[in-house]
Amino acid sequence: MANRWKNTLTERDVTPEAAFLNRRQLMAGVAGLGLMGAAGRAQAEGEDLEPNSWEDITSYNNYYEFGTDKGDPKRYADALTIDPWSVRIDGMVDRPGDYAFEDIMAQMTVEERIYRLRCVEAWSMVVPWNGFELADMLALAGVQSGAKFVAFETVLREDEMRGVSRPVLDWPYIEGLRLDEAMHPLTIMATGIYGRDIPNQNGAPLRLVVPWKYGFKSIKSVVRITLTDTQPPTSWNKAAPREYGFYSNVNPNVDHPRWSQATERRIGGGLFSARIETKMFNGYEEEVASLYKGMDLTKNF
Repeated sequence: MANRWKNTLTERDVTPEAAFLNRRQLMAGVAGLGLMGAAGRAQAEGEDLEPNSWEDITSYNNYYEFGTDKGDPKRYADALTIDPWSVRIDGMVDRPGDYAFEDIMAQMTVEERIYRLRCVEAWSMVVPWNGFELADMLALAGVQSGAKFVAFETVLREDEMRGVSRPVLDWPYIEGLRLDEAMHPLTIMATGIYGRDIPNQNGAPLRLVVPWKYGFKSIKSVVRITLTDTQPPTSWNKAAPREYGFYSNVNPNVDHPRWSQATERRIGGGLFSARIETKMFNGYEEEVASLYKGMDLTKNF
């Protein structure tokens, strides 16, 4: 699939953290030529999309399979075995089966995508992901014409994931998207951060990233993807449907029942740093608003 949003990079081209400031200068120039998407345009227009540090990104995480404290995933996720790894793609596809991670990667073009990440808890960061478009991965299995939704499932290993001994959620963690959301060019499967392999606490070896939705939609350590014609259940919607909708688009005009979503706290600025205004669709409104034309986003939250 031709990439309409960012310049195409190979795995060896992705940028280490130390070289990132030089690359930001290049990005602004490329954006001026119309070759980059939302992140590049925002930087060219002067918006602060300076990525968080490696330490911020890998030390402040929600991954409840390893514990509910933000530091638990970094402390305990090394217990997760990620090699070998495979993803079962099934349901309404032409070529269902178990796809080995290395076979998937051999057929994907890895790109760098600098995306905002907005948690439903009203904190945020900016992450330089490395990955490929989900649409390209789904093409491996051949999506059938009747498919309307995509369901995802996280690995579940009780002997490696100490947090699943507590009934925080109904394990395994599951998520879902409409097919058009899944096929959108901004939707990626991330395999790295700052040009390094994605750490276990961030969802190694393969996680979903949907930048215009709250972070819990971007399911980690994916082992199954199912194409279906009915809306799939999702973990947080099952646990608290009044608080977490199926869509979970970032929307500063629709508050969580227990807190405002109008502003957010940027991680890395300190606990008492000034809050910043939350953007509709997390700043990707121009790219994705058409997906929800005619919908009442206060009801379809």
